[in-house]
Amino acid sequence: MSADGALNATGYIRHHLANLASAHQSSIVDFSVINYDTLFFSIAIMGLTLWLLYKAAHKATAGVPGKFQCAIEMLVEFVNDQAKTLVHGDRSYIAPLALTVFIWVTLMNCIDLLPVDLIPMIAGWLGFEHMRPLATADLNGTLGISVGVLVLMIYYGFKAHGVGGFFKGLVTAPFGANPLLWPFNLALNIIEYLAKCVSLGMRLFGNMYAGELLFFLIALLGGYAFSFGLLGGTLSVFGQIVAGLGWWLFHVLIVLLQAFIMMMLTLVYLGQAHDSH
Repeated sequence: MSADGALNATGYIRHHLANLASAHQSSIVDFSVINYDTLFFSIAIMGLTLWLLYKAAHKATAGVPGKFQCAIEMLVEFVNDQAKTLVHGDRSYIAPLALTVFIWVTLMNCIDLLPVDLIPMIAGWLGFEHMRPLATADLNGTLGISVGVLVLMIYYGFKAHGVGGFFKGLVTAPFGANPLLWPFNLALNIIEYLAKCVSLGMRLFGNMYAGELLFFLIALLGGYAFSFGLLGGTLSVFGQIVAGLGWWLFHVLIVLLQAFIMMMLTLVYLGQAHDSH
């Protein structure tokens, strides 16, 4: 913060990285803090996702499909093909789940393609000091998705193998059924479940956080244009336009790629839950 109250580069980035929260987070893990903006945007976009899928199903016709129906049908067929390859069991719920995850994460990621100051500026007009709309750049949001996948992994483990078969697999794989090896098998399997959960959420968070931060840095080029004189300011604005457009176009690929990876790993983990140890 400068002497006249304006934000410097560090203050600008810190301001944009701050969530609209119930309290200031004082430690790395603090379950008493609620990030209202992450909750709002993730739930709102989930509602949008379900509405789009509902409209596609409601307007589906056996005749010549429109562009929207054609796009949804291609996406459904693509996801269903992946599910057939990875899940050897009941896919009646898993394939629609994977489709929902892909569209949901894609739409959440797409918020990062909006101008970085647009939503915080609108939030400021409404009286909110902070507003961070990119839910997938908040570790709470991405870990929330991965915890949901973890619960489904355990559920389908019970469903595919039964209670006895599930717990038998926990204590007998991977080293065998010797009772002396049960504690080591159990420890490794618990670590595996936790590692899958954490890595699933951290992967999406890390990529989206880095992309969001780079947009902030590019935005600062234009903010400092008048500090470099006429020539320096012109070059700064030109650099912001070129770098911003280049990163925006590349980030479209990242948005889709991260949603695809999240969908595929969800299918892989639920497929492994069906397989015997």
